[in-house]
Amino acid sequence: MRSLNASPKKQLLCIPVLFVINLSDPALALSLQQAETLALETDPLISSHRATSRSFEAESTANGTLPDPRLRLGMFNVPLDSFSTTEDPSTQLRIGIQQEFPRGDTTDLKQQQSKWLAQAAMAQASDEELKLLLNVRDTYLNLYYEIQAGRIVSETRELFGKLVKITEDQYAAGRVNQQDVIRADLELSRLDDRATKIQGNEDEHRAQLAQWIGDSAWLAIDDNLPALPEVADGIDINDMLTQHPSVLAETARVEASRTMTEVARQDYKPGIGAFVEYRKRFGENLDGSDRSDMMAAMVTMDIPLFTENRQDKRVAAREQSTNAARYSRDDRLRILRRMLEKDRAVYRRLSERELIYKTKLVNSASSNSRASLNAYQSGVTEFATLMRAGITELDVRLENLRIKVDRLRTQARLLYITGDQET
Repeated sequence: MRSLNASPKKQLLCIPVLFVINLSDPALALSLQQAETLALETDPLISSHRATSRSFEAESTANGTLPDPRLRLGMFNVPLDSFSTTEDPSTQLRIGIQQEFPRGDTTDLKQQQSKWLAQAAMAQASDEELKLLLNVRDTYLNLYYEIQAGRIVSETRELFGKLVKITEDQYAAGRVNQQDVIRADLELSRLDDRATKIQGNEDEHRAQLAQWIGDSAWLAIDDNLPALPEVADGIDINDMLTQHPSVLAETARVEASRTMTEVARQDYKPGIGAFVEYRKRFGENLDGSDRSDMMAAMVTMDIPLFTENRQDKRVAAREQSTNAARYSRDDRLRILRRMLEKDRAVYRRLSERELIYKTKLVNSASSNSRASLNAYQSGVTEFATLMRAGITELDVRLENLRIKVDRLRTQARLLYITGDQET
């Protein structure tokens, strides 16, 4: 047996190589479009609905086929005392085929019902895609806000740190009182608390995003404000809503239920069965000739005479199921219409606010903060005024970011309602 320590030069040394990936590397920044693609590729619920649709398609083929014929095989009139097949002239070997024909158009109607259910499942898959995009976009945008808000707070903290140093110098020179120094430290601590809260929100949104895209949720986020497809204008609301995947799924269920009502009505019609049989006889006649073989043919028919407790009740039940499906579709249309009206109004107001912040408030708050700092250093204004100016600028910058993100979130909801044609 060869020693493991022999011939060191021939030993194969396996040295593990560790690749350390920096998740905060800007080169690995995750864009919204990448997050959407990852989520759509790996979502199990969408695949489940598509598999359900394929199962109903296969079932529709089976439902459109007649029942399998039945083979009948047996010996008749065999004497028990001798078990002879030639002793008694009535002894026969019978071989027959029996075929049942469903009532009325039951076969075609069941096939149609399975096709409607297949369409409903596929429409539901499309609706799940839109819901998934909405959830990913909303979570990503919230995550984007927290990251950018954290940077704004960090920049403000640097500024406030300088103000603390200025205040301490002013206090040492006897130009301000100790309360200004304490107030500066207090505001700095409040910024630290706000930064901690923002970091907690960021972790929460990353964890939520991870349920759709896995570990990619912990990558760095693209610094650019995400872009979404434009919402279509000048469209017929009624036509648009009726073509929404969730409504199409409900409509397909209505048609499937209506088809099952027609299937129930077929029970008023008779079912038909056909039977053909070959009868083999054994032995000989008295004159020595072979006994002749025989054939039998028969048709059976159901007679639906007592329909009150079965057919009538079954049809009534199916009609109520159809009504329930129709009410569910109408409710879905009402929900979508209410969502559309609400989000359109929200989107319009956020666009107006975004313009106000862009053209006036952001610049005014920045200018006011700089003027207050110059005035404080010159001894013209009080420290409280300077701090209010700095906090106001911070709040305006955060609110400006919040409006931009909320506008995109509203746009994402509108894209879900309008069907997001690019998807």
